[in-house]
Amino acid sequence: MVRVELKGITKVKAKGRTYWYAWRGGPRLNGEPGSPEFIVSFNEAIEQQRTPDKSRFRFVVADYKGSAEYKKLAESTRAQWGKWLDRIADYFGELRTAQFDRPEKIRPVIRRWRNGWADTPRTADYALQVLSRVVAHGVELGKIAGNPCEGIKHLYNNDRSEIIWTDSDVARIKTTCSAEIAHAVDLAGHTGLRLSDLMRLAWSHVGDDAIVLSTGKSRHRREALIPLYGALRKVLLRIPKRATTILTSSRRRPWTADGFGSSFNKAKIDAGMSGQDLHFNDLRGTAATKFYIAGFSMREIAETLAWEEESVEKIIRRYVGRAAATRAKIKKLEGKE
Repeated sequence: MVRVELKGITKVKAKGRTYWYAWRGGPRLNGEPGSPEFIVSFNEAIEQQRTPDKSRFRFVVADYKGSAEYKKLAESTRAQWGKWLDRIADYFGELRTAQFDRPEKIRPVIRRWRNGWADTPRTADYALQVLSRVVAHGVELGKIAGNPCEGIKHLYNNDRSEIIWTDSDVARIKTTCSAEIAHAVDLAGHTGLRLSDLMRLAWSHVGDDAIVLSTGKSRHRREALIPLYGALRKVLLRIPKRATTILTSSRRRPWTADGFGSSFNKAKIDAGMSGQDLHFNDLRGTAATKFYIAGFSMREIAETLAWEEESVEKIIRRYVGRAAATRAKIKKLEGKE
C-alpha cells in the first residue's frame, strides 16, 4: 500500500473529539486520515487555496491572519487568537461576506455560535471579541459594509473596579502557600507588574534605585520604572537568588505559565479562598492603590507601571477602589491643613 504524506494538516481536539484541518485556519477535512474521502477533501482545499474565493468569509479570516496588524499582536495573544480564528473559519468560513451585511439575519447566527460557550461567559465574550475583530478587518477590506457584532451584549459582566487584594487576603494565602508563591504575591503587590512580566523579571533588571523592565504588553516599546522603596527592597531581600529570574519554582527553575497557574490555584484552594473572585493580576490594583494613596499623580503612576498615560485615569478607576481613592483625597486635604 502506498502511503501518501499530506503536509500542513492540523489536528485539533475539542470537546472530546478530534478534527483535522487542511492547514491552520483552513477548512475542516472529511473522513479519517488516509481514507479516500479525506484525501479528496484535502485536494479540494488545496485547490481552493490556490484560487481563493474572495466572496467567502474564509478569505477575510485568512487575510487577517496574514495582516501586519495581526503580526503586531503579542506572541501569547496570537497563540490564543489562532485557536479562535480556526474555529471562526470552520463555522463561518463558507458564508458569503454579503451575508454579514444583513444584521437581522447574521446576528442570530453569531449569537448561536457565541452561546456554544454560554456556560463560561468570559470565554463566550472572548470568542465574540475575536470574531468582531475579524469582521472589522472585512470592513476595512471593503468586503463588509458594517460590523454586525457591534451591539451584541456580552454575557459576562463583572466590574472589578474595587476588587483588589487586601492585606488580610495576602496574609491568608501566605499561611498555607509555598514560599515560591508567597514571593510572587509579594512582588506583584509591590510592583504592579503583570504575571507574564513577573515571570521573566531578572535580577539584572534591579538597579540601584529602581526596577526597569520593558513590558510584554507593549511589545517591549515601553518600560516600567518602579522605584525601590523600602517595602519593595525588603521583598527582594527575602527572595533567594536561585536563577537569573527573580521568581522560581520549587525546582529552582523559572516558572512556566501553566506551572505557576496550577500552583497558584492550588494555593487558593488550600487557603480556602477558591470561592473568592480574586485573580492574581488583581494584585496590580493593590500596587496601584499603594502608589495612589502615597500621592503619586496619574502621570507618575502611568510612568511607573508603563500604562498608557492618556488612559491612566480610566485604568485607575478600574484598579483603585472607591474607598481607597477617598482615603487618598482625605490624606491630601489633611496635608494642606
